[in-house]
Amino acid sequence: MSTDVRQVADGTYLVHGGHTNWVILTDGDAVTLVDTGYPGDRRALLDSLAAVGSSPEAVAAVLITHAHNDHLGSAEYLRAAHGTPVLLHEAEVPHARRDFLQQVSVGTVLRNAWRPGVLPWMAHVLRTGGTEQHPVTGPAAFPADGALDLPGRPVPVHTPGHTDGHCVYHLPDAGVVISGDALVSGHAISRIEGPQLLPDLFHRDRAGAVASLDVVAGLEGDILLPGHGPVHRGPVKDAAAQARERAF
Repeated sequence: MSTDVRQVADGTYLVHGGHTNWVILTDGDAVTLVDTGYPGDRRALLDSLAAVGSSPEAVAAVLITHAHNDHLGSAEYLRAAHGTPVLLHEAEVPHARRDFLQQVSVGTVLRNAWRPGVLPWMAHVLRTGGTEQHPVTGPAAFPADGALDLPGRPVPVHTPGHTDGHCVYHLPDAGVVISGDALVSGHAISRIEGPQLLPDLFHRDRAGAVASLDVVAGLEGDILLPGHGPVHRGPVKDAAAQARERAF
């Protein structure tokens, strides 16, 4: 798979992996990595770091929006091989350890196999290790409220619903919101394009996911970097409002 790395702001790169995105934030030689794609995206992940002039050794921390397999894929690899801290919301830490799993089941996917796009998407999931479990041995909660002392100065914002500890990351100075799966701009099994919630089967608490759109709408910015789909440009509050309208 070719590595699709796109600079969207100074020191900010959106990488399109295998149906899932991750973000690289640079500051000199150091980087922050937000999410890590599927387990099978590891080569593309490492290539994306090289594409921005960096390396796994330069990753100051891995921030995880939420601990689904398509976002957590190489987090434990980076922690074990390079000592990279893996940071999440405190409610998501046990999820990353796999004390429990808040992810759509294979049975639910199979019951939805009649929907357009589901079977090709599931084939991709299987090819990229999406049904494997790669728990993080030593995940940690964010050390404090407010901006993290990491490249990009990301501010974690709790947006529960998709999972209990889902977080988006706000870059106020850059006008960027890294939205993970709280607000996306497309998905392989979605029939619409543009700002939206993921299909209902993916959410632990759909009502909570809808409510968290109001939290996202309160973040200043005009660049939205979703966990799925292309970059969305325009006021983040308008994107959140559009997703809310489409949810009903």
